[in-house]
Amino acid sequence: MLLDNPTFVTFSVYIVAMLAIGWLGYRATRNLSDYILGGRRLGSFVTALSAGSSDMSGWLLLGLPGAIFIGGLSGIWIAIGLAVGAWLNWRFVAARLRVYTEACGNALTLPEFLTRRFEDRNNVLRIVTALVILVFFTIYCASGVVAGARLFESMFDMPYRTALWIGALATIAYVFIGGFLAVSWTDTVQASLMFAALLVTPLTVLSVDGGLGAATAAVEAVKPAHTALFGELSAMGVISMLAWGFGYFGQPHILVRFMAAKSVAAIPRARQICMTWMLLCLSGAVAVGFFGLAYFSGRPAQGESVFANPETVFIALATQLFAPWIAGILLAAILAAVMSTLSCQLLVCASALTEDIFKTFVKRDATQGQLVWIGRAMVLAVAAIAIVLAFDPNSRVLGMVSYAWAGFGAAFGPLILLSLTWRGVTRNGALAGIVVGAVTVLVWKQYGWFDLYEILPGFALGTLAVVAGSRVGPAPSPTMLQVFNSVNATVQETEATPTLAPVGRL
Repeated sequence: MLLDNPTFVTFSVYIVAMLAIGWLGYRATRNLSDYILGGRRLGSFVTALSAGSSDMSGWLLLGLPGAIFIGGLSGIWIAIGLAVGAWLNWRFVAARLRVYTEACGNALTLPEFLTRRFEDRNNVLRIVTALVILVFFTIYCASGVVAGARLFESMFDMPYRTALWIGALATIAYVFIGGFLAVSWTDTVQASLMFAALLVTPLTVLSVDGGLGAATAAVEAVKPAHTALFGELSAMGVISMLAWGFGYFGQPHILVRFMAAKSVAAIPRARQICMTWMLLCLSGAVAVGFFGLAYFSGRPAQGESVFANPETVFIALATQLFAPWIAGILLAAILAAVMSTLSCQLLVCASALTEDIFKTFVKRDATQGQLVWIGRAMVLAVAAIAIVLAFDPNSRVLGMVSYAWAGFGAAFGPLILLSLTWRGVTRNGALAGIVVGAVTVLVWKQYGWFDLYEILPGFALGTLAVVAGSRVGPAPSPTMLQVFNSVNATVQETEATPTLAPVGRL
């Protein structure tokens, strides 16, 4: 009986807690700005952990430990690339985007910001940006639904479709009810749970295996190359892994966290908190994979399932090293990782449909109350499509998720960076950058030239397209230049005299 299963009880309590937070978010939601951007009142702590947890997803507890388990420490180059990219994103994008979106008429979404930033009165830029977001994020959402279903299926021996509905409905419910505030608050709880799981598990493995020296020796005895930072990687392989960091500059679900910060003064402290959380979590995930090999190499019978599917190394360690109730809490961290990313992806899609499509083209005079409920309806619509796509876990659409990160990074990354730092960007350049970046990723992925990760050529060609396109057609208007100069002066003043905001209210 499921109620006799401590892990199931733990998962149930966790889901109920997330729904309760969703209800609190509902009570704090009064208008569309509250629903899709939290009213721009997130403190440093929530901004930081919400950005971190919405980024990492189940990859942090499943994919990265599995990659280290298979390939050794050479897999750490992805983590290094991500850490560097995240820091650069916080350092050069966060504050400027927070100020600029408010200067552009309090823009609530990325398409709206770009439309106002480049004075696109025909809304072509808004439509193109919204479509790119909807296509890639709908696929992302389907992947998240499948990941949640697989977790429930494997943990509780449920039929796949039953597990799919349980995982999907739990996430959809608190996004539907509470919107951005609920997503951000639950992200904070989920980030804390992920952090605790990735700290406790490798430390326990080391304790059982006799310490750092003994565990490392056990790995070397089984696979000596696992301790080498480069292993069998070529120079192109290292570059491709580091290139993952370029993706951060164009991820809408991360950028929207910067837009929602209470003030630009909250950004420096949020950067410190997020980077500390991220570095410790990435280190913990690497340690789980590396020392998990040491643990199971001496216990082949217990590790049979892990050697068959290395991405289950965290699950296996949690169930074998801890009492059932503790294991349930640790395994809930996987659900937290999946739910945190899926929820923010649903909300970004709903925001694009509500603010950038419905309000712009269908009903300009819609009231705030109407827009909030349209936003909720869009959450259900996107979720329904994602569930349909996820009904077949082997559907080929799921293969596209591998380059969705590259697609966003190449399509939006160069444009976001240049639009915040170069006064010469125009609407033509913005459109060229989005199209060239996205198309390059799609084409490069199909042919796999030079074994190079597609985000690198996509980012490079996207940057060239923004610059070249900005040289064609009208120059930036005096108003665009005035706003750019004003934003730049505000950011420079803040950086010259930084005032660390308090951790801030939720």
